[in-house]
Amino acid sequence: MNILVTGAAGFIGYHLCEVLVKHGHTVVGLDNINDYYDVGLKYARLEQLGISRSQAEIEAKISSSTLHGDQMKFIKLDLADRHGLDELFKENTFDVVCNLGAQAGVRYSLENPDAYIQSNVVGFNNLLECCRHGNVKHLVYASSSSVYGLNKKVPFSVEDTVDRPISVYAATKKSNELMAHTYSHLYQLPTTGLRFFTVYGPWGRPDMALFLFVDAIKKGKPIKVFNYGNMARDFTYMDDIVGGMSKIIETPVSESKRKDELYKIYNIGNNKQVKLTDFIDAIESSLGIEAKRDLMPIQPGDVESTWADVDELIRDYDYTPDTPIEKGVQEFVDWYNSYF
Repeated sequence: MNILVTGAAGFIGYHLCEVLVKHGHTVVGLDNINDYYDVGLKYARLEQLGISRSQAEIEAKISSSTLHGDQMKFIKLDLADRHGLDELFKENTFDVVCNLGAQAGVRYSLENPDAYIQSNVVGFNNLLECCRHGNVKHLVYASSSSVYGLNKKVPFSVEDTVDRPISVYAATKKSNELMAHTYSHLYQLPTTGLRFFTVYGPWGRPDMALFLFVDAIKKGKPIKVFNYGNMARDFTYMDDIVGGMSKIIETPVSESKRKDELYKIYNIGNNKQVKLTDFIDAIESSLGIEAKRDLMPIQPGDVESTWADVDELIRDYDYTPDTPIEKGVQEFVDWYNSYF
């Protein structure tokens, strides 16, 4: 298939592009390469895909990979640029669009909400319109476990009410789900929203807990342990995320067990909780260094625990994430040591 992946220089986007290319698809990766975190890491990910930094820095021009020929291409473009996006869809026909392009980070959304509205709402609307007029067969997009807000019922089910977000980031992700539902209903556009649960792994973002913890521990600095360590997360390893995504992308909606359901939401998580203290223990074990823990109160916009019910994902796509936290953390530590 010919597949558009937005956010291709991002953590999840890079890994997905790599898997789709290996599976024989032609991939056009799109990213605006903003400076929310070190752009050097984003360019380094693209270089793993065969796109040089000099190629990737060219605005609104498609570059082909040196590793994969015409199978992997890249365009530097912002989703909020409606004209540029229209031109991209006029010049290319996409079977599937996978939207991972978004302003990430719960805490940053408290400081700069406008960035989230432009990227996650305006940009997503632009993409929906292009999919609608471009006869795209399936739009797969990233939602987030943050939409569950202060939900106390665990594990979190896609059937739960999620109309009380506690961060602007979560609100924009819920808006994506509502917008997708409307387009599926009005224009018969098949859409699949994926609520990711605390994704981690090699090439991860520098603002995420695992990266911050490993970086601080190796430098002998204390780590910030929020809510005094009384937190739990459904940590999901990157390979499990992209494995589920590629299966959904490669399976026509009509051939999955969801059949005629054009609009669908799935949780992608490891289907178990890990205490934050146990997570830190796994990091210490992988590094062979004991952490200096600075216990702090919970931050605004944060939640105490997450836990994914993945029964619908298993039922419709016969897919179950299952990477143990010890293995995933070790893989990240090995990458971190190699990269730095």
